[in-house]
Amino acid sequence: MQEEYDFVVVGAGSAGAVIAARLSEDPSCEVALIEAGDRPPAIESMPAACSALQLDPATDWMYTADAGGAGLGLRDGRMMVPRGKMLGGSSGLNYLAYVRGHPGDFDSWAAQGATGWSYDEVLPHFKKSEGLSPSGDIKVDTEAHSTEGPLGVSVRAPVISGAQEFVDAAAAAGIPTGDYNGRDRGGNTGVASLLQTTTRNGKRSSTYHAFLEGEAEHRPNLTIITRAHAARLILDGDASAQVARGVEYRTENGEIATAMARKEVVLSAGAVGSPQLLLLSGIGPKDELEATGVPCRLDLPEVGKHLKDHLQVALFFPAPGVGVSVSEVAISMGPDALRAPAGPLPADPADDESLPPELQGLKSEAERRLVEWFTTGRGLASSSMYDAVAFFSTGLGDEHSHDAQLVFFACGYNPDLWERCLRVDTHEFFDDPDVALSPTAENMIVLANPVQPHSEGEVRLASPDPADAPDIRMNYYSDPHDMKVMLAVIRRALDVVAHWPPHRQIGPLLVPPALATKHGYVQDEAPSDALLEDIARHYSLTVYHLCSTCRIGSVVDHELRVKGVAGLRVADASVMPNIVSGNTNAASIMIGERAAELIAGSHGVRLAEFVGSPG
Repeated sequence: MQEEYDFVVVGAGSAGAVIAARLSEDPSCEVALIEAGDRPPAIESMPAACSALQLDPATDWMYTADAGGAGLGLRDGRMMVPRGKMLGGSSGLNYLAYVRGHPGDFDSWAAQGATGWSYDEVLPHFKKSEGLSPSGDIKVDTEAHSTEGPLGVSVRAPVISGAQEFVDAAAAAGIPTGDYNGRDRGGNTGVASLLQTTTRNGKRSSTYHAFLEGEAEHRPNLTIITRAHAARLILDGDASAQVARGVEYRTENGEIATAMARKEVVLSAGAVGSPQLLLLSGIGPKDELEATGVPCRLDLPEVGKHLKDHLQVALFFPAPGVGVSVSEVAISMGPDALRAPAGPLPADPADDESLPPELQGLKSEAERRLVEWFTTGRGLASSSMYDAVAFFSTGLGDEHSHDAQLVFFACGYNPDLWERCLRVDTHEFFDDPDVALSPTAENMIVLANPVQPHSEGEVRLASPDPADAPDIRMNYYSDPHDMKVMLAVIRRALDVVAHWPPHRQIGPLLVPPALATKHGYVQDEAPSDALLEDIARHYSLTVYHLCSTCRIGSVVDHELRVKGVAGLRVADASVMPNIVSGNTNAASIMIGERAAELIAGSHGVRLAEFVGSPG
């Protein structure tokens, strides 16, 4: 089967859904959007359920990676790498933080040769997407925001008291309250706030919901091809004059089909998928391709290189009255979240008729909360529990930006999530996981998160078969600078907790028992640098922010055109010249907005609005 379009976009995630939706605003422009997954399941719209989408082959690529200098305490020593596989991609899988990055991140991109990507030039593209719901719970730099865009951005309601207490504690520790998405993120002192999240009326606002769902997906000039696994690019020409003509993909029943592009192919498969597809097509390091059995069409040595990611250490505290118990979260998600084998309600709803009165009452309360969230957007179900944030500089370098982020997570999780999603053996991490992680335990986590890592990893082919997962090598802590920053960020996190409002009694930091014994740690004493480094090497966790594997200046030019291949662009997190100092989803959406305008400007496509240079 072969079809022809003006543009073929591969990947319907944070950037790809935006590009396809924007280009198809011109009714004369025929666009195909190829996505390996399908439309998201109904549970995707509930923020509290985001972890349920991980390790589901219908919605997650379920990759793991060689963790390099981290991962000593993780199962098989490998880091989890969740990647969304559905319309909306990882914007349907993530924890919904709307964080653009520091203005200095983008000015640094431009200073290093990424013409057109300075902060003043990308701000209109951030605003073009954003539909901020005003809230009296946060400070907002109104000139930096928009209330008119399709992407819902809001603060959860009602505010969890512990999240506000984190902001107050940060202020007491010297990090003032402000708008971290504003034009001035507070200088070296930094800024703290409740999180702005990609939600509208308490529901997830992924790029599927914001840009495709409804009118756009029914446009006659937009063809959305789901359950279609892109296998390789169709290229013409020799090594001196390559031209991308289309994409070969496998349908869900295993048939080979092609989507040909009259004008351009756009790869938006993410920091793993985009370099993988280039490599499968023979575009990449010649020696590595040939060693894997892929004929080299174009020797482009930096495809898949310079991989950046954020790491975080979860600092776990018993926090009565501050943390939210797993039981409370489950009740707020409705009766299905309370069913066996994990919950008290029977697995089969047909058995509910014989419930004793106390379980009937529990079910009724769960139904009430679910209806409240669904109809008003309020309640615990409206949050991923990732609820407040602080940014600051450690003073150890990277003066263009903040190099540190702290996040308040309002729940301690349950054993299943620690074991299954985080790959942590709870019997090694906790003295008694049954007590620490009981359904009614009220715990909190402060995530210590350096945001300007110097270490770089890579994405390589494991085989020439598109169905095989790529070889992801994270190379964490390969640069000693990153451990120095991590230790500084952990100590600042402990200082913030020490400044918690005095009407609360936060329990002691949990230290894994084997590491406590190894370092002679005594509870309530200040941990040594050696102990903190050991914790970081055992239990650092990815923040799911992979980027820079097809970066501007190395693989693509400043207009995102692949060097040496006509008619081919990459537009997603992989093109970031360096990682932004914060969660990467908002910047990926911005890249989609800017890419759509660059492409439209090159081909005379009539978008509904241009906010930047048309290219």
